[in-house]
Amino acid sequence: MNVRRLIPATAVAGAAVLGLTALSGCSASDAADGSDGGRLKVTASFYPMQFLAERIGGEHVAVTGLTKPGVEPHDLELSPRQIGSISDSDYVLYLKGVQPAVDDAIGQSGVRNTLDAATLTTLEKHGAEVSGDGDGHGPEGHEGGSGDGQAHEEGDGHDHGEEGGGDPHIWLDPVKYAEVAEGVGASLQKADPDHAADYAANTKALVAELDGLDTAYESGLKSTATRTFVTTHSAFGYLAERYGLTQQGIAGIDPEAEPSPARIQEIHTVAAKEKATTVFFETLASDRTAKTLAQDTGLETDVLDPLEGITDRSRGADYIEVMESNLAALKKALGAK
Repeated sequence: MNVRRLIPATAVAGAAVLGLTALSGCSASDAADGSDGGRLKVTASFYPMQFLAERIGGEHVAVTGLTKPGVEPHDLELSPRQIGSISDSDYVLYLKGVQPAVDDAIGQSGVRNTLDAATLTTLEKHGAEVSGDGDGHGPEGHEGGSGDGQAHEEGDGHDHGEEGGGDPHIWLDPVKYAEVAEGVGASLQKADPDHAADYAANTKALVAELDGLDTAYESGLKSTATRTFVTTHSAFGYLAERYGLTQQGIAGIDPEAEPSPARIQEIHTVAAKEKATTVFFETLASDRTAKTLAQDTGLETDVLDPLEGITDRSRGADYIEVMESNLAALKKALGAK
């Protein structure tokens, strides 16, 4: 399966349109004037965006992440210094709907080069339970990019956040993340045309890695004893759809949400019926609920990392390594053959 083949041209075209719109009235030399030692000053909202900016930007960007390691992104509150750093940026990369405080600050920052990664792919509505179709094609309509082939600008009425029903955890699907990477690469080429060739090459290299990751997931999860996994944080809806799995979330998309007694009982029933073996928890939130449920049901516990941040407890040094660790954990829990 080739991720590049699945990336719609409309997603890249949309990013290019957005890049041109964002840069109207601001030339490449204007952006360079505010750069750091000749590098483009990029602010990234949280780790999945920071990883893209660093890998695609390479030596031509100086990236600042707003969410420090170990901080739960959904709960981020910005300091006055951080708000000031956004305004001083040449380029801001974020994912609308994950961090309301960041969305507000960017809207008031006056930065001309801002890119909402949610405009580069299709967002779906996910609840605590998500089932894939098992055909490896993932979310319906993913081949259509942003749906209409256009990148949406701020304030256009498209609420990509959790409150609007759109699951923002697109980075946990390697194919969707590759779509976003292509769009970021196209946008950076518009923002800094002097280094466009390097951005294009870096994007191509990263997408190739994501292609390999997708292939590893598809083959590694093709044949398993069960297709159901239980997790405290319902962040893995896109991953479940992509590879034909069923995610049973104890709570919803919000990692701090408390599950109802009825939901706990439902998880008990489903785990027994579907022969689930493991309750997954994450590194940046409490494991109390997972351990309690595991004790009640006789299940094991393990980590399935939603990759909202990298810490010294992460099972890997970067996105690729942690996603490989997630695959290993899923294969073990699902009884991969």
